[in-house]
Amino acid sequence: MGVFVFLPLILPLTALPIARLAEQHLHPRTAARLLTAVAAILAVCSTVCLCLLVVVGTAQLPGNPLPDSWSDPEVRAAVPYDEIAGKVSIGALGAVVGSWVFTAYRHRRYRNRAHRTLEGLRTASQVAVLSDAGPYAYALPGTRTRPDRILVSTGMLAALSDTERHALLAHERAHLTGRHHHLLLTVRLAACANPLLRPLHRAVAYCTERWADEEAAHATGDRRTTARAVAKAALVTSRTAEGRAPFPGLAAFAAAATTAEAGPVPRRVAALLGPLPPAHGWPPALTGAGLATLVAAAGTAASTLSALNAAVALFLVLETATFG
Repeated sequence: MGVFVFLPLILPLTALPIARLAEQHLHPRTAARLLTAVAAILAVCSTVCLCLLVVVGTAQLPGNPLPDSWSDPEVRAAVPYDEIAGKVSIGALGAVVGSWVFTAYRHRRYRNRAHRTLEGLRTASQVAVLSDAGPYAYALPGTRTRPDRILVSTGMLAALSDTERHALLAHERAHLTGRHHHLLLTVRLAACANPLLRPLHRAVAYCTERWADEEAAHATGDRRTTARAVAKAALVTSRTAEGRAPFPGLAAFAAAATTAEAGPVPRRVAALLGPLPPAHGWPPALTGAGLATLVAAAGTAASTLSALNAAVALFLVLETATFG
């Protein structure tokens, strides 16, 4: 097993260059799906190797439920610095599992709380207009028994023109149609598994917003109107205290930037005013984006192979130690 067991813990670094370059050079739909897949694979490999280290670390503890033969010198020799790495990995894996449970619980709690609040509105429309002067709009994913909904306040609608309202609702509807909350939850859980993947979470959040922007531009047939709607919605929202919205937790689903400061909103507006990258195709290999894509692909493949190599090696060592 050797040092291969540690590689998946640091190989997510190879995916960091593609995070920002994918935002600029790939279609947002392609970028969001690509980055989510890369994050998920790297997170799984990282977690597998943590589990392998935990096996070695747990075997050293007195009173552990594992077979005594698993603490043989041959097993411990399979991992460099086994005493330190094994014990540290126990705490690390516990932190990962705890953060997964907390993130999934919070995700479910926000969604269920919002749906319970909407039950009193008694409207069959997908769009729920809430009488509130505070400007906000959210895409609320459904559950097994509740449909997808779009929440928008009267304050937000009053701040936009008719065509801008159309763009806003098309944007939120695109979040639901594209199941963006699944992508965001996946990369959020991946970032819990390995902190090095946090930049990919931010990149996917931005790409899903850009994806929804482009769907809104296609629905309205006017990229400038959509850009204006994005800018005005962010501007009026930034003037309102966060506590005004009745469902503050739903920002995790929409992942929308709420200020007009230097950040995602200006970049989204600039992207809408510029040409859209082709929906199909990859940047040339000799460009920065192309090289970053190749590095991310190589890092993901190396992480997968390292995790498989470590798992097979440990299995063989344990089998030998157990059955001789």
